[in-house]
Amino acid sequence: MPATIRDVPALPSGSTRIRPLEAAARVIMLALVAVLTVIATHDARQLGWIGLLAVAALPAFVARNHPVLAPAGRFAEVIVTGLAAGFVAHAAKGVAQGFGAEAILPYLAVPLLTAALRRRPTEGTALLGVAAVAIVLGGAVTDPKTVLAGTGYLAAGGQWLVLGAIVTFAAEAMRQFLQPAEITPQPYAEATRLLTQLRSVARSLPGATLDPGGISEHLLEELRAVAPGHRAAVLSASGGGRLVVLAQTGAERVDWETTLDADSAIADAWATQQPHVASRSQARTHRGGEVSSLVIPLVAGVRTIGLVILETDASGAYPSAVVQGVTEVTDPAALRLEAALLFDDVRSLATNEERQRLAREIHDGVAQELVMVGYGIDNAQATLPEGAEETAEELRALRGEVTRVITELRLSLFELRSEVDRNGGLAAAIAEYARTLGTSAGLRVHFTFDESTARLPAATEAELLRIAQEAITNARKHAGASNLWVTCTVDPPYAEIEVSDDGKGFADNRPDGRYGLTIMAERAERIRGRLKITPRHPSGTTVAVVLGTPPRRDSVRDSVSAPEGE
Repeated sequence: MPATIRDVPALPSGSTRIRPLEAAARVIMLALVAVLTVIATHDARQLGWIGLLAVAALPAFVARNHPVLAPAGRFAEVIVTGLAAGFVAHAAKGVAQGFGAEAILPYLAVPLLTAALRRRPTEGTALLGVAAVAIVLGGAVTDPKTVLAGTGYLAAGGQWLVLGAIVTFAAEAMRQFLQPAEITPQPYAEATRLLTQLRSVARSLPGATLDPGGISEHLLEELRAVAPGHRAAVLSASGGGRLVVLAQTGAERVDWETTLDADSAIADAWATQQPHVASRSQARTHRGGEVSSLVIPLVAGVRTIGLVILETDASGAYPSAVVQGVTEVTDPAALRLEAALLFDDVRSLATNEERQRLAREIHDGVAQELVMVGYGIDNAQATLPEGAEETAEELRALRGEVTRVITELRLSLFELRSEVDRNGGLAAAIAEYARTLGTSAGLRVHFTFDESTARLPAATEAELLRIAQEAITNARKHAGASNLWVTCTVDPPYAEIEVSDDGKGFADNRPDGRYGLTIMAERAERIRGRLKITPRHPSGTTVAVVLGTPPRRDSVRDSVSAPEGE
């Protein structure tokens, strides 16, 4: 099992850590009632009650959060205070009619205020009832004729019970009154404020970028100067209990362990939020031999947002001093990466919502109107008089053009609504799109897929899908091809999508094609990829987008290569 470098034990719910202010308040109140008691009674023996109060207050010092001992201590304080009031009033010298109880009754405020501050009104009510019974019992036990029957004793007891009730029931109301009201903004107003701040912050960042891949690569560059490593990677969550590789460096491409339910330092570091060192590789395809692995969780607040993996082909390469140096670099980087990932999510949500909105508007607007135009042409053809062959031919040509535009619109709607399923993967999304468009154009589509079980970041997969869609659409609309070859190779962080046709080639003088090329180039640049457009021998065009560098493998994965419909 991997060794844990850092282990911070959680504090138990009944923590014994003393709060200085709370302890000082109790000590001061005990000292005050002790002085008042001696002044009122001139009898040092009455200080025994102060000693009993100190014993009753012990749970407040040593078990202030205990669900049983802490309330029991507060009830003990109330009982001792009530009983002591009768004895102090009876022993008071020169204080008429039982007013001597005023010397010790102020201590009632301590347990009652503690219950109120802990927001326990039921306990406070019970404490008041017990206090009243204890005061009456204290007066009855000492001398019911002179103490309990005296108006001074009852007045003193009633006064402090009333003050205790105010403390119990008014503390929460006073706290809410003194605390400034929090203004709860409307959801859209709050969203506008946050997005405005995000835009300002993004513009002020170095390079004005919030790209998770770029931030991850910069983090790996920083770590090179801190810790040894032949291989390194930054991983983040992708949903479904799996991780995706944001950036990676190393002499060889490695197939990192990306499942969080495996027995690995990766899973342990993610779950415990602590650095883990292991003497085995975190790659599933490692050849063996001596190795040291260091997995550092990237924690922002209380949430694990990613992991940094460092590996070197030597044993004992990551002692505690090295781990500390690495965490000093990764701790501030976690916040930067979280901001980039959140921005990526917001951008993806906004983009998807806008695509869905455009699809709805096109379907409910232009598409429906074109259908009505087609119906109008059909009606016009049906009502033509005999002999109007020339007009009928023009209407048939117009009807065919409307049908073609409607078909193009439907395919555009399909493109807008196409997304990468988090379960199906990028290859499945590209295949579905190619099949649909190939069928509509009478193209024979050939697929070759080589997709790893690991996944690319969601935003990267979305951009690759759009590039593939644009390339397939161009081949269908303009190439005049009979065959379409689609190759999808994914081995994160490497990926390559290639679309080839046997048509007439790419025409430089076609404005819409040049615009589509610009869009594909911009998308490739956004994910730090490379777009290549080359002629295909003997005819046609090949469009390829490459992300990263290809892995070196000892064996070839199983792939699928089959024509459409087979």
